[in-house]
Amino acid sequence: MAQAKNSAVAARTIDKENLYGPREATELVKSVAFAKFDESVDAVFQLGIDARQADQIVRGTVSLPHGTGKSIRVLVFAEGEKAKEAEEAGADIVGGAELAEAISGGRALDFDLAIATPDLMPSVGKLGSVLGPRGLMPNPKSGTVTQDVGKTVGEFKAGRVEYRNDRYGNVHVPIGRVSFEAAQLLENFGAVADELMRNRPAAAKGRYMRKVAVASTMGPGVKIDPTQVEDLVKSLR
Repeated sequence: MAQAKNSAVAARTIDKENLYGPREATELVKSVAFAKFDESVDAVFQLGIDARQADQIVRGTVSLPHGTGKSIRVLVFAEGEKAKEAEEAGADIVGGAELAEAISGGRALDFDLAIATPDLMPSVGKLGSVLGPRGLMPNPKSGTVTQDVGKTVGEFKAGRVEYRNDRYGNVHVPIGRVSFEAAQLLENFGAVADELMRNRPAAAKGRYMRKVAVASTMGPGVKIDPTQVEDLVKSLR
């Protein structure tokens, strides 16, 4: 009952028809958060792309200045010196072809991100039906197939996140938690928006950033004026 009441109060605080500036939106998300746990804060960008076209896929990674506030478990498929490099960088699980076979055989997927060296992709590629549906398949476009495993592990542990549009052209990206300062959320939001603008497909026509919103896990969405997002990005460059 209390949760429903809090949810209703939060919803009334937000004007669903208004388009807020990025700074005000991040402040509002914090002010209406009511859950007893530290909610995640996510940004959603509806892009002017045709997600059915391969040349309009928007995918990559971005490093958040203040991280996500969440610790992630990283698995690395590597052998020899590269395996040692991954372990020293803080990888939680490290293994080679035998690890790929174990996962194929039903080993529990107790990790949030997978990284692989190129030489192990023939073994890892066989896990497409297992890792693919969960978004865990290493991919060169997202920087998770690399020889530089130590640096990559460190960056993801420090707050580098993957992003990819869904079939409707939306990109969902975590930008922190409600315990963050509003300024930290704004800087993380700006880093994501800047990355998406830089990664605009050449084939995309018309307005690129069509709708933008931020919300906490339990809170209502706060709509943001796309033109102000573009202004924010310009101010960051």
